[in-house]
Amino acid sequence: MVDAMPPLELSEAMLPGMRARPPMFAPTGEDIRRTELVRRTVPGPKDSPEVGVAIYRPAGATGILPCILHIHGGGYVGGSLMSNEAMHRPLAADLSCVIVSVDYRLAPETRFPGAVEDCYAVLAWINANAAELGVDPKRLGVMGESAGGGLAAGLALLARDRGEFSLAFQHLIYPMIDDRTCTTMNPHPHAGEYVWTAKSNHFGWSCLLGQEPGGEGVSPYAAAARATDVSGLPPTFIASGALDLFLEEDLEYARRLVRSGVPVELHVYPGAFHAFQWMREAHVSLQAGRDSQNALARSLA
Repeated sequence: MVDAMPPLELSEAMLPGMRARPPMFAPTGEDIRRTELVRRTVPGPKDSPEVGVAIYRPAGATGILPCILHIHGGGYVGGSLMSNEAMHRPLAADLSCVIVSVDYRLAPETRFPGAVEDCYAVLAWINANAAELGVDPKRLGVMGESAGGGLAAGLALLARDRGEFSLAFQHLIYPMIDDRTCTTMNPHPHAGEYVWTAKSNHFGWSCLLGQEPGGEGVSPYAAAARATDVSGLPPTFIASGALDLFLEEDLEYARRLVRSGVPVELHVYPGAFHAFQWMREAHVSLQAGRDSQNALARSLA
């Protein structure tokens, strides 16, 4: 996988080509048969464009189902609405839930707070249309990987502070939550060598924030680790690899959540680097997949 995914030398010039690449995996025919997919647009934030969503549900499902609001990764500058279809379809079928994936606006074309506000608009839409969607708003949680995990964490803080909607859980896979990792004077001696490096991290955060990362005045809704108060957040799942650049920021966020009385399930996978779960037949990836799905099943129940 490391040979297939060498670290990118990210730049604005290469973003169109990176975004145009097809997803790494396609859903199987069996998973397509087991699920239904509807794509549509929903109202966006005030004075902003509509937001695209992809809605997955088990084929033939009836009654009220739990729901996952999923936010894709991509360093805040990449990824797409359909990039996780191969994961969404089997997950919706296996967990008997609805998954709503968000096509949020990307940086640098859209700076903070555009992306998290897009996600909040979709959260509001799900709650307003829960009966039509056949979902239980009391069993609605948020999930994301990498930058998607960062947006999920920011969305959980935003929902807590605005007090309009509640989340049953936040499920964060190697979340990208602290711009200060770009400027630390004591970088991890082993983590961050593969796939997503410190240089890529600096580029992603700079694009999102529109300023040098690590400075003053960065909102916790952009970088959740900046929150001074993490109490009152929903039960949290956090997973990271031991060689992931985000390891220490994720560990520190988990520690702070536990200290604030938030129920936390934390996993660190030895030898695993960023995005390791895409190497789907590796033992550590299979274990991480089981841990994640079991936690989601408990949260949705």
